[in-house]
Amino acid sequence: MSFILYLIAGFAAGLLGGMGMGGGTVLIPALTILLGVEQHVAQAANLIAFLPMAAFSLKVHKERGLLKTEGIAGIVIPAVIISVLSGLVAALLPAEVLKKLFGAFLILLAVKGLLSVRLTAKKK
Repeated sequence: MSFILYLIAGFAAGLLGGMGMGGGTVLIPALTILLGVEQHVAQAANLIAFLPMAAFSLKVHKERGLLKTEGIAGIVIPAVIISVLSGLVAALLPAEVLKKLFGAFLILLAVKGLLSVRLTAKKK
């Protein structure tokens, strides 16, 4: 039965990820809250699941001529460095701290979404 629950969580995360919303906003809480997976493992699973999706998206955008490569080194190099450092810091943090940080991230994401909807409604 747990395999089916993992499958459903992965499907929901993939569906939302394909629609443009980060699949991790569903996958990480589903794994930790509903399936009892440790925070570190859930976040690592989300990052691993993101890699093929990002590669596929990059390929599609390149084929459609939507990929701009000017100045890419100035974005990619700092992003890789910060990602590696953040991963190392996350590995050292206790699971409770990671849970709180992820919760704060979700709250900020919700507030950003709310403000975006309000600004769009005001423009109309």
